Amino acid sequence: MHTAQERFSLGAQPTPEFIQEMRDRFPVEPEIDQLFVRKMERRAGPEYSRLSLEGLRRCIETMLSEVGIRDYILTDLRWFTGGVSKIQLGFTLEWTESGQPRKERMVVRMDPNEGSNTTSRLREYELLKAFDGLVPVPRPFWLDRDGRWFPEPALIYEFAEGVTKPTATTTGQVSGMGTNFGPELREKLAPTFMNCLARIHTLDYAAHSFETMSAPSVGTTQNAEWQLNRALRIWEEDRCEDFPLMDVAAAWLRANMPVLDTVSMVHGDYRSGNFLFDEASGSVTAWLDWERAHLGDRHRDLAWTTHPSFGHYSEDGSVYYICGLIPADEFYDRYTAASGLSVDPTRLEYYRILNCFQIIASVTATATRVASLGKSHQDILLTRVKGMESITGRELVRLLKGKI
Repeated sequence: MHTAQERFSLGAQPTPEFIQEMRDRFPVEPEIDQLFVRKMERRAGPEYSRLSLEGLRRCIETMLSEVGIRDYILTDLRWFTGGVSKIQLGFTLEWTESGQPRKERMVVRMDPNEGSNTTSRLREYELLKAFDGLVPVPRPFWLDRDGRWFPEPALIYEFAEGVTKPTATTTGQVSGMGTNFGPELREKLAPTFMNCLARIHTLDYAAHSFETMSAPSVGTTQNAEWQLNRALRIWEEDRCEDFPLMDVAAAWLRANMPVLDTVSMVHGDYRSGNFLFDEASGSVTAWLDWERAHLGDRHRDLAWTTHPSFGHYSEDGSVYYICGLIPADEFYDRYTAASGLSVDPTRLEYYRILNCFQIIASVTATATRVASLGKSHQDILLTRVKGMESITGRELVRLLKGKI
């Protein structure tokens, strides 16, 4: 084991031996392992440097040339605000395809030098293609899986119209947490919110060829082990301090890994703030941020979606709305009715604890590490989200109470 000072130094400039130690101690699915190794091998590299619009133009022009698009008009290059862990830029492309003129608004979704989430653009690309027509998603156009055209791996997909919260809202929380949609929009959005979650969890994943995803074995604890090891690896590779509560939680999580009953596609970040909707009609136009998706246990999503920080109470304080949309006492019944899948309270409790562990690892370890090394475009926001540590820590203590 390493001292706190040794861990801090190894986290900033990891040696090959430290990287291998993390791989041996915390085995995860192959795609995630490759991403973590890449992250650590590049950690001692340069700080983040913003791509200029002229630089963006050159990247896009190189890409278009290599994919065989010669005659085109490229306009409206711009940065998008938001995006805690990924850089997002926009442009409009006019070209001719199969003799027909086309005009599309597009989005470049790209990694910074190092993000607060270590995830795969290839996996996002595969998922957007798989769910096209099943749930509202932006249509993907091209993938730069290794940073061939752009400074870092990138995904190019269509610009989806819509907003993440009512334009008149006064809430200002980070990343859509606690959004109050109001009674009228709530009634319109809630059914689609539940139905989309059901369609994700019941996807016939075997009918698709996913290069980046491995299915854990039913009847084993393999899924829980992969997800726990992923969180532990993040914590051990990125943290800058000791936190005894995390040691206690990790020991409980290791000793109580649940058996998987059914393999589901798990979105990984299913909540308010991660879907767009048309304010006039109340229809969902796109589900975004598939970067944490994996094949595993549906209870991971259910526990995440119902996390207290994503919802709020009604104006009179009588009803708590999950993600600002569904009354808490209706959520699981509506989910079972939509999906045909049961909800196991024991597994739900496990993933609630694991989710708290993951949040603390992300905001206390990764966000702090990335900001301190100047690796991201969102240093200020990453520093701000560390405030979630105390709130989530209290929730973790509450969930563990009586279990240790």
